Amino acid sequence: MTPYTVYHTVCGIHHMAHGTNNGLFENLRLELRRGSLVVAVLAALRKEQYGHTLRKTLEEQGMEIDEGTLYPLLRRLEAQGLLASEWREEEKRNKRFYRLSTEGKAILKQLLAEWESINESLKGLVR
Repeated sequence: MTPYTVYHTVCGIHHMAHGTNNGLFENLRLELRRGSLVVAVLAALRKEQYGHTLRKTLEEQGMEIDEGTLYPLLRRLEAQGLLASEWREEEKRNKRFYRLSTEGKAILKQLLAEWESINESLKGLVR
């Protein structure tokens, strides 16, 4: 056995013995957050923004997202037809500006209605 294996085995046994589910909680939290980020990005892009300002907007609202997650998400949403983008020069730099497409606006409206429905259901269940 390597020191790495021993360490992780001991840590695993310690966590099981003490009922700590930090890893499980973190995985579930990230799963929950992933779907929320899609809604947050679409909602924030009702107003045209480029990536950096979008990231700051999300952060200001408590939805921190790193660039390694945001930019692939933007490309995926654009490929799905939910966003439109264009390159423009601003402050002597080329920046890609994103905004909701017509289809994106319709999908966001549906997602927000679904969000409200799920939220109401959860309120009833967790009381």
